[in-house]
Formats: sequence, C-alpha cells, structure tokens
Amino acid sequence: MKKLVSGFILLTLILIGGETLWADQAAGSDTSGDISGENAAGTAIAPEGEDKLGQKSKINSGNTAWILTASALVLFMTIPGLSFFYAGLVRRKNVLSVLMHCFVLVCLMTVLWVAIGYSAAFSTDNGNGFIGGLSNAFATGITQDGATKDSGDGIPKFAFFIFQMTFFIITPALMVGAFVERIKFSAMLWFTGLWALIVYLPACHSVWADNGYFLKMGAVDLAGGIVVHITAGFGALVACIVLGPRKGYPDSQMMPHNLPMTVAGTGMLWVGWFGFNGGSGLAADGGGATAIVVTQISAATAALTWMFVEWIKNGKPTVLGIVTGSIAGLAAITPASGVVGPQGALIIGLASGFVCWYASTAIKAKFGYDDSLDVFGVHGVGGVVGTLLLAFLGIRGTLDGRGSSEAETFAATSGEQFVIQLKAAGAIGLYTIIATWIILKVVDAVVGLRVDEQDETGGLDVSAHGEAGYND
Repeated sequence: MKKLVSGFILLTLILIGGETLWADQAAGSDTSGDISGENAAGTAIAPEGEDKLGQKSKINSGNTAWILTASALVLFMTIPGLSFFYAGLVRRKNVLSVLMHCFVLVCLMTVLWVAIGYSAAFSTDNGNGFIGGLSNAFATGITQDGATKDSGDGIPKFAFFIFQMTFFIITPALMVGAFVERIKFSAMLWFTGLWALIVYLPACHSVWADNGYFLKMGAVDLAGGIVVHITAGFGALVACIVLGPRKGYPDSQMMPHNLPMTVAGTGMLWVGWFGFNGGSGLAADGGGATAIVVTQISAATAALTWMFVEWIKNGKPTVLGIVTGSIAGLAAITPASGVVGPQGALIIGLASGFVCWYASTAIKAKFGYDDSLDVFGVHGVGGVVGTLLLAFLGIRGTLDGRGSSEAETFAATSGEQFVIQLKAAGAIGLYTIIATWIILKVVDAVVGLRVDEQDETGGLDVSAHGEAGYND
C-alpha cells in the first residue's frame, strides 16, 4: 500500500496549489486563454480569433482532422507500441512490470499536463525563454471554439493541447527501457513525474514556445530530436548509471523473452511515427506529406544498415538488430523531417544505423553501463545525429533540402546552422544530465531506487504487482 500511495504523492503536491492558480488567473493575466505558443516546426501561433494580419480566423476542418488523427497515432506509439517493444525485450518474469510502467505513465503524464504541463510548456506570461507561467494551468482559457493559426490554417486549441500531450507522455516512457527489471515502482513514479516537470518542460518551452530561447537563436527541431530524444536518451543514461547494472550483468545472458512481441511493437511505433513527424507541422499539407515520406525512408535505411553491419560482423542478420535499427532511423529523422528531402533521409538513415549500432554495442561494452534496452544508444545518439546533420542536409540548395522555406529559417550557411544546432543540443543535453542526477538522488533519499536482491531475482511482476504475465 505504501508503494502505491507514495507514487501518487506527486499528484497531490501539484493539486495543493490549485486555489492559488485560480486566484492568479482571476487577477487578470492577459495571456490566459491564449495559445501562446507555436507548432513543433517553430511557426508562431497567433492568439485566438486572429491571424497574422489581425483578421478573424476560422477552424480548418481538414487540418483539425489530421491533427486529431496524429494525436491518436502518437498515443498509439506508447500504448501499445512502446509497451510491446520493451516488454518483449525483458525476461518473462518482468513483462508485466514494463507494461505497467508504460501504462501508468500515460495516466500520470496526462494529469500533470492538464495541471501545469501545458501552461509551463507553451504559455509566455513569464516573459522568459526557458519556462512558461501558470496562465493556462488546469486548461484555463483553452476552449473548443478558439483556433490556433499556422500559415492561415486554424486548428482548435484543444487539438494542439492533446497533440502536445502525447509527446509529454512518450518522452519519460522512453526512459523506462534503461532501468527495467530493477527499479521500485514508487521510485519510477516519483522520478518520471519530477523529471517531466523539471527537464521536459523547460526543454519544450525553450525549443518550441513562441518566445523560446533556442527557437529565437534559430535552432530547428520539427518533432523532438532535442526535446524528446536527447532529453530521454541522456536522462536514461544517467538513470541506468545511478541505479547500477542488473544482478548478473554483464556475465549472465539476459535474452529477450518474446521477440515476436517486440517486432509487433516496432511496427506500431513505426506507423505511429507518421503522426509524430507528419503532424508536427500542424497542417494536412505538402510539408506533412514530405515529413512522412522521409520518415519512412530513414527508418528503412537505418534498419538495413544495422542489419548488414551486424551480418558482416557476427555472421548472421538478427531480428533484434533490424528492428532496433529502424527505431534508430526514426529517432534520427525526427528533428530533420521538416527540412530534409528523400536524399537527405537516406543519408540520415545510413548514418544513424551505423552510429547507433556502434553506440549500443562497442561504446556500451567499453564503459560497462547497463542501458538495458539501449535507450541512450538509440534515442539519445540518434537524436544527436539527426539534430546535427540537418544543418547540412536540410538547407535549401543542398541535395533536396527545404530549410530555407517559410516553415523554417536557417542561418546563412550550414556551418552557422550547425553551431546553432550544437549549442541547443549540448545545452539541453547537459542540463538533462545534471537535473536527472539530482532528481534521482532526491528520489533515492525519499523512497529508495532499487528493489532488494530477492525481489529482483524473483521478478518484478510478482514482487511489485502480485501478478504473473504467464500462468501456464
């Protein structure tokens, strides 16, 4: 009972200040009810009822239908996509534990997003480029009738709200793969809840909000190479190091218990990624179609690259290798899918397939950290690859780059854009490392991070949840 109660203390703390939040809103914040943000591609969103020329806006039903569909696709990536992908990779005694982690995070992050997440991510009432204020806390001022604006095509505020919520959900869920099979359930709730508030929200605001510091600097990140993959990847690396390796790692073999489940989860992630990248322009247009095309190309190219590298090195192509390679390609194309074309996607897929393979095998073995399901090697490294390469492959005039179009503004040269990308990725990566370490130490002091040795040996399904995934 104590484990369950402690996991929900975080929600209580958020709700305690509710009366104050309402009082602040009633005091007359002039940004309440304003979307006060922009789409994931970095295009500013005008206030309700006005377009960029101050004219009354109307909701575009086609764009709205697409963004609602994309929201469902991104949620589908977490449950059941990521859930199955991770669950198949662990040992059978921990399959329910992983499924539970992903499922409960969908619920926890939804409540946190409503309470404070959306406001801190996209409101601009604080007047700084790193975190929003409380003008939209508890969904204050967000209505079904108000429309956001993107190049003259409006979507309801709630469509933007739910679309961005799905990103908030999947990012901490990605980290689950780094510390599976050994973390306390209560510690997981504490850690991911605090991490989402302290790490994700400032990263999101600084890169995607209308007054975001790195957005104004010129950083390009269509769908979350920095905001999602770098934060989750670097946070996962710190988490697995602080928790320490699983009992028996690396001497004992810890083989996936159900690769068919992992393959099914990969397929769900791949299809869901079309909403992840294709929806981030907030419009059913040519840009969205191109984003989906390059997503497909990068994933396929990276999967083949990983497979052939593994085949050459180890003598056999594996199912685990090809599906992991596809995820690396998907992660790498995420920040670049708004600016590169098919040729650039081929290069990003090739680079991410090889670099992520190397990070997940040679580098992990060299340093000995137990990133159980290669979250850092795939998502962290893949996010960095795509974030940096887009500076060269996305600029107009290079291959089929589209980065000088109205949707994205590049620096004068690829070199200058590379420096901007490097600064944004490096700063947020460093902040993630420091903040994640502090959060883990605090959580360890409050509830402890690891299960005891007996529970780890017996499996978390029974010890944490009193259930078994298989009863035959």
